[in-house]
Parts: sequence; C-alpha cells; structure tokens
Amino acid sequence: MIQIFEKSKQAFGQFNNGEILENKPIGFPQDGGDLKPYSNLFYWAHATAIKDSTIGLHPHRGFEIMTIVLEGKINHYDTLLKQWIALESGDVQLIQSGSGISHAESMHKGSKIFQIWFQPNLKNALQKTPGYLDVKKSELPYSDNIRTIVGDQSPVILDAEGIEITLHQVGKKHYDYQVDSNFFYSFYIIDGKLKINQVHVKKDDFFKISEESSVKFEVLQEGRILCIKSPKSTSYPIY
Repeated sequence: MIQIFEKSKQAFGQFNNGEILENKPIGFPQDGGDLKPYSNLFYWAHATAIKDSTIGLHPHRGFEIMTIVLEGKINHYDTLLKQWIALESGDVQLIQSGSGISHAESMHKGSKIFQIWFQPNLKNALQKTPGYLDVKKSELPYSDNIRTIVGDQSPVILDAEGIEITLHQVGKKHYDYQVDSNFFYSFYIIDGKLKINQVHVKKDDFFKISEESSVKFEVLQEGRILCIKSPKSTSYPIY
C-alpha cells in the first residue's frame, strides 16, 4: 500500500508571527493534517525561515529529537551545553531529551530544516540523563548517492528501535526499491519529481509505503528524498 500526502493535506504551523513557517507530514493532534503518528515516528516538520528568527528556550522530555539542516544555517542552544552552536546544510543534530532538557533555535533567513521526533521506550528514557550530539555532513557515510544519517556506520544512534534514515540524491532513471514487510517506509520529497507505481509526486509531498515487496520509482526531475524506515511493532508501548 502506498499513501500519498500532498503538502495541502499536511498540518501547518508557524513561529514568531510567520517568520518561520512549517508544513508537517506528521503533526501534533491539534495541528490538523491527514496523517497521525505511527510506528515510533511521532512528529515530522519541515520548517522554512522567511527571515532571521529565533524560537526561544522551551523544554522536552523523553523523546529523541533530530534536526536535519537542508539549506542554510541554524544556531542551537540547550541547557546541557549552555552555548550556541552553528549547524550548516547537511549537518545533523540529535537531542535525547531523557529526564528533561530545554533548547532554543535560531534560523537564518532562507534556511530549511527537518525536525523529527522519535519515541524510545519512555519508561526507560525518562530516567536517563539527557544527551546531545552534533554531526557534520562530512562525518555521515556516503555511497552511491545515498547519505546514511541513521544506520550502518553512522555515528548517529537512536534508542528508538529499528530506525534507519537515508538521504537520497536521485537522478533521472528508474529504481526498484525493495521493501521489508515488517517496516514502514516514509519518504519526503525535498525537491524533484517522481512517479511511484505510475502515480506522480512532487516537491514537499510525503508518502508512506507498507505491505509491498518492491516499489518502482521513475525520477522525472532530479532531486533529494529523505527516507525513514521504522518498525511496524516495537518491544515497548508506543502512542
């Protein structure tokens, strides 16, 4: 089964009177949008800075929060490191919020990021000391136009079970994508155009694959796609 969620069907949000705009394939319940949390994938936002803007200090507990810088530059502050740290295009940040941490984010005009929340075993996570990791683009494994963010040989390791994250630079050709029936495959088209099993999808569309053995992709316009592989079941309760 392939479910497609165009940008217009996703949830929306904003900060600082529209200085930062978000479309959210997976939003919070109050955000609207057609897709709700599934697997241990809890939240997924695509944020764009219309002008320089800062999201002030705010708390998190339990969840693992990943920021992927797609374009531009952001600065991050948290109550663990107590300093501002710059992240640039391709860099990744992971907060394992554990028993509690607060952070702030400053986005430069024109910058774009993903912020994605994963649910570990909260019973254990809420007892853990918070952790924080910055990884530069150059530190992430890259082969055959695929950058591994979470998975084989990546320094980014989640407590959330079974997660793999890859960023694909796709050229104009056909792909047969193999699928494990025990997992969901969630894709966001950062830029470019595709046909998936003869259905057209484009920039900012989101699609979810399950219960397939393989999927045929035809790239109509070169671009980038983020894929998250997540388990259909975990050893711990999930929302």
